[in-house]
Amino acid sequence: MHEGDDLPVVRTLAELTDLVEGNRRLYVRWSKGPDTDLGDVSSTDELTGVPMPGLSANPLDEERWWEGRPLRLWVARRLYDYAHLPHEKGPGIRPWVLQGRETGRGPDNEPLVAEVRPMCWIDPGVIDEARAEVENQTHDWGPLDRTGHGRGS
Repeated sequence: MHEGDDLPVVRTLAELTDLVEGNRRLYVRWSKGPDTDLGDVSSTDELTGVPMPGLSANPLDEERWWEGRPLRLWVARRLYDYAHLPHEKGPGIRPWVLQGRETGRGPDNEPLVAEVRPMCWIDPGVIDEARAEVENQTHDWGPLDRTGHGRGS
C-alpha cells in the first residue's frame, strides 16, 4: 500500500480537466506523496542542499494568454512537460494534485507552494492520455520534446 492511498484517484484526463476548471491554485507534484512531503513541507535545492520555503510543484491553473483554447489540452501539456520525472527520480515517484499558496520560486523557476491541501492522485493512464493529446498536435514542440529523439522519429 502506498502512502496517501486515502486520497481519491483521478482516472481520466477529462476528470482532471473538470477538477482544474472548478478550482484555483492547483498544482501537480511528482513525489512519493503527501504523507512523505507534508512531514517537512519544503523542498530542498538538490544542487546546494538549501531548504526552500515550500514544496516545488507545477501549476495547473490556466494562464490568461491561453485565451479560451481547450482546457483539456492545457492540462495535458502541464502533465506532459514533467512526465519524465518518475523515470529520472526513481521508484515510488507519482503525480498528485495539491491546492496551496505560492510562496516563491525554486531554482528552475518552479512555484514553491505552502499551506498544502492534498486533492488527489493522478492515475498513470491520465499521463498516457496527456501524452496522446500532446502528440496529436500538429505544431512542433521544439525543446519540450521529452523523448530525446524528436517528433516523428
